[in-house]
Amino acid sequence: MKRLFFLPVSLGIMLTLAGCGSSEDTEDNKVVEDSEETSSQPTTESENAVEKITVNLKNTEGDEVGEVNLEETDRGVRILLEAANLPKGTHGIHIHETGACEKPDFESAGGHFNPKNASHGTEHEKGAHAGDLPNIEVAEDGTIKEELLAKGVTLKMDQENTLFDSDGSALVIHEKADDNKSQPSGDSGDRIACGEIGK
Repeated sequence: MKRLFFLPVSLGIMLTLAGCGSSEDTEDNKVVEDSEETSSQPTTESENAVEKITVNLKNTEGDEVGEVNLEETDRGVRILLEAANLPKGTHGIHIHETGACEKPDFESAGGHFNPKNASHGTEHEKGAHAGDLPNIEVAEDGTIKEELLAKGVTLKMDQENTLFDSDGSALVIHEKADDNKSQPSGDSGDRIACGEIGK
C-alpha cells in the first residue's frame, strides 16, 4: 500500500523537475538568439561609408551662425540647413573642393567640388558641377531652415565623388544669388559663411 502511495508522488516530482529543466533550456536559447541578433545588426558607420555628419557654419568673423546635417540617401546627399544672422535675400550655396574654412574670405575652400570637370551651372550645356546647389532664401530676420539634395556627391569614402577625399570638402554660402550659368561660380560674389565637411 505504501508503495502505491509513493509511486505517483515520485512521478509528480520527476515531472516537475523535468519541466524546470526545459524552462531553463528555453531561457538559455533565447539569450543566445538575442546575442546573435544583436551582433548581426548593421552599423550606421563602416570603414567606407558615413551615414550622417553635422557641419558647423561660421561667418567671416569666425562666429558660428548655423548647423548643417548631411545624410546619405539612395538619391544623393540630403542637406538640412539651419542658420541665423545671415544677410536677408537670395544666396548661392555650393559644395567646395577643400575642407578648409580660413577666415575672413574662405578662399582656402578652393573652387566648386567638380570631380568630372564639368562647367558651372544647371543652365550651362556642359554643367553642372557636382557641388552646385539651388539658391537659398534667407528671411527678413536673417534666419533660414531649408532642405537641399546634392545628387552628384556621396558620403561613401571609396567613391570618386566622395566628399571625404584626401583634403575633404566644404559648404559655402555666397553674398549673392547664383545665376546658374556664369563661369566659374555663377557670379555669386564673396563667400560669407563656410563649414568644413571633413578630410
